[in-house]
Amino acid sequence: MKSINALILILCFLLTFSCGKKEKVVAEVLRPVKYTEVSYLGGDIIREFSGTAKTEKIINLSFRNTGIIIELNMKLGQIVKKGDLLAKLDNVQSRLNYEAAIESKNSAESQMNTAKLSMNRIRNLYEKGSSSLSDYEDAKNSYRTAVASFESSKRSVAIQQEQIRYGFLYAAEDGVIATVNSEVDENVSPGEVVGVLNAGSAIEISLGLPESIINSVKKDIEAQVSFTAISGEIFKAKVTEVAPALDSNTSTYPVTVMVKDSDSRIKSGMAANVLFEFPVDHSIEKTVVVPSSAVGEDGTSRFVFLINEDDNKVTVKKHPITVGDLTPEGFEIKSGLTVGQKVATAGLQTLLDGQEVKLN
Repeated sequence: MKSINALILILCFLLTFSCGKKEKVVAEVLRPVKYTEVSYLGGDIIREFSGTAKTEKIINLSFRNTGIIIELNMKLGQIVKKGDLLAKLDNVQSRLNYEAAIESKNSAESQMNTAKLSMNRIRNLYEKGSSSLSDYEDAKNSYRTAVASFESSKRSVAIQQEQIRYGFLYAAEDGVIATVNSEVDENVSPGEVVGVLNAGSAIEISLGLPESIINSVKKDIEAQVSFTAISGEIFKAKVTEVAPALDSNTSTYPVTVMVKDSDSRIKSGMAANVLFEFPVDHSIEKTVVVPSSAVGEDGTSRFVFLINEDDNKVTVKKHPITVGDLTPEGFEIKSGLTVGQKVATAGLQTLLDGQEVKLN
């Protein structure tokens, strides 16, 4: 009797365990499919080119004099105002030249005063008949020469004074210090770049365009700019400069595009992509076209996979087509498709007729 009761308990346990198990449901994974819409050949052509951002005005900072830097007020990223003192030279040679010019002017002034006194004395003697006309003319010529020498010495003093001012480097515009190339106690020459100032608030993009597209680009046409460092955002821009000649180094035509939207995140040196949209002549006969990646071949005919959207369900349908010439935009379609239909553009070899997918 005990064995029968034990057997009944085991059977009840197994029955309870089997009823408590839930059936595992496996969710169907839909394949993502890339697609495009069927369009006309010769629609607006979109071209994208790479370039580099820079500020509207880049100023190379340099002295117009020779000397040793004794003061340097420049740091990377420093914001400066027009007229700020950025650096100063010792100006030893310029000061020596200025002092020599002062001495030369004083000497010339003294000679001029002496020549004037001599001329006045000889004129008095000539008026009294005690001196000849030639002596008087010689005295006047000597005075004129002394005056000219004095005027020249004054100009020399002004020039040497200007040379001293050339030993001071001031900010020509409001901006930001982008580069510092020199240090205090460094000896510099005239024209040697000691730093770079990025001035102006506008951002420009410099790029090169091939000859096949350059005639479609005109000044003031609109463009769109995106930056690698600022993902997901598009900025409005316009063309400001178009070079009339080819750059022999890059075999392209230099073009400058100015960003119309001001944004502090855009910095000089950032990589940029400039997108142009060129309209074409729509008066020509319209031809339906699809990308070559959307056209498959099964040995007997060409086909595409049409995208069918029904409520919340998306399926693909194998659809035969007749193609014409291959153009840069894809195959011309003679029959089988109309503008606006959606076709798959990738993985045609693995898609099945009627397969449910999701759009990518």
